[in-house]
Amino acid sequence: MGDIEKLRNNIDAIDEEILNLLNKRASIVLEIADIKRDKKSKFYSPERERQILERLTSLNKGPFPNDALKALYREILSASLSLEEPLKVAYFGPVATFTHLAALRHFGSSATFMPMENIKTVFEAVESGKAEYGVVPIENSTEGVISYTLDMFIDYDLNITAEVMLEISHNLLSLSGNIKDIKKIYSHPQPTAQCRGWLERNLPNIQISESTSTAKAAELASKEPSSAAIASELAAKIYNLNFVEKSIEDNKHNYTRFLIISKTIAPKTGRDKTSIMFSIKDRPGALYDILVPIKKAKINLTKIESRPSRRKAWEYIFFVDMEGHIEDKKVRKAIEGIKDDCLYLKILGSYPHGGQ
Repeated sequence: MGDIEKLRNNIDAIDEEILNLLNKRASIVLEIADIKRDKKSKFYSPERERQILERLTSLNKGPFPNDALKALYREILSASLSLEEPLKVAYFGPVATFTHLAALRHFGSSATFMPMENIKTVFEAVESGKAEYGVVPIENSTEGVISYTLDMFIDYDLNITAEVMLEISHNLLSLSGNIKDIKKIYSHPQPTAQCRGWLERNLPNIQISESTSTAKAAELASKEPSSAAIASELAAKIYNLNFVEKSIEDNKHNYTRFLIISKTIAPKTGRDKTSIMFSIKDRPGALYDILVPIKKAKINLTKIESRPSRRKAWEYIFFVDMEGHIEDKKVRKAIEGIKDDCLYLKILGSYPHGGQ
């Protein structure tokens, strides 16, 4: 027992040292804030944050895991920024949605988060300057693209500055936690589709009522003892619900991709992707002709998606993700090469691959 006590005393001493160093770091952050204020510079620098995280993970020799190190420093960086000037982030809410979790993952918990009632109001908040950044879902690995988000890029002149890949785990929650009490399930249509197999096997005759979000589903279930919700672990905590069953999604490799949008342009990192959208003339071989300059430049396309343009019957808007940054010569040349064959072309942004 004496050995354990001695080791715990060592940990206490290390914790005190860490605390002193964190406050010393915060003091330097405040000095930098004064300089930025005098020079009227932007307080938030995602490029600097990326450099810090990459440097520390490359230096880390363990046994402390890199994923935990990133999460820890994300909070340190978030808290440090809040000392300078709180960052305003709009997201598709309410609180405890998966978009909220993606926002927390990217910005840390010290940002000022602004839940919005729909995806359009996230775009409006960023365009109006009410928020510096917005977080919106763009696609799910099981159910595909969220078309409404793509449509918003046609109407709003904002840039994609980052992406977040979030592993999605759906849970069945209720007040009692007992599956026998469930007479109704509240769920957003996306989780319902992603959990269809489990629901058919375990609750085949239970009514499923559509809700506007997973968080709203949890809120409704928290008021009805005979109801359940498909929602996140965070929702269970916020709405005081118990787990009926964890991880009920049919595909256990279930990811949703979220985009960070803003008025700013993300700098080149060396491992970027560029997103564009365009419409083309309705003629045979038109799409092939557009893709030829991209192929000649040996640029890898990671995604291509089409949507009706909403302006003219049978006219389509194409959304494309490609590897590389718009500042790369071959990317810029390829986009220039397709411009003349497009009725409409818009560069949505270049940003780090994978959102890290």
